[in-house]
Amino acid sequence: MFHWTVRVYYEDTDSGGVVYYANYLKFMERARTEWLRNLGYEQDVLSTQYGIVFAVRSVAIDYLRPARFNDLLHVSARLDTHRAAELCFAQTVTRARGKDETPGSGEVLCSAEVKVVCVDSSSFRPRRIPEKLLAETLSEP
Repeated sequence: MFHWTVRVYYEDTDSGGVVYYANYLKFMERARTEWLRNLGYEQDVLSTQYGIVFAVRSVAIDYLRPARFNDLLHVSARLDTHRAAELCFAQTVTRARGKDETPGSGEVLCSAEVKVVCVDSSSFRPRRIPEKLLAETLSEP
């Protein structure tokens, strides 16, 4: 499972001082991008060299507890299932209790299932995930 850390800034919050609900989706998007980067793939390179981009197809999200200004959050991205042109991620956002805490062991604030499809960067029609990329994502610990 991949973990990415983010600090909640004032701009992430609503008038009540809690993270605006849509910003959790932004945090999860960034975690998936960092997951790919950690595997050695940049989104712009996938588009120019492979002719593919990834697009979110669906999201099922449960909001459990609010994150607040200045919280340190751990955002996970775990590949749950896959198909020829689709990756399904299980993602969670947890609040860190301290700087030395193991990522993901804190209080769960929200969890989501995110389905991402691979599409042709020109036509935006579904396209098979390149074999090399798929093999590397499946062998990821």
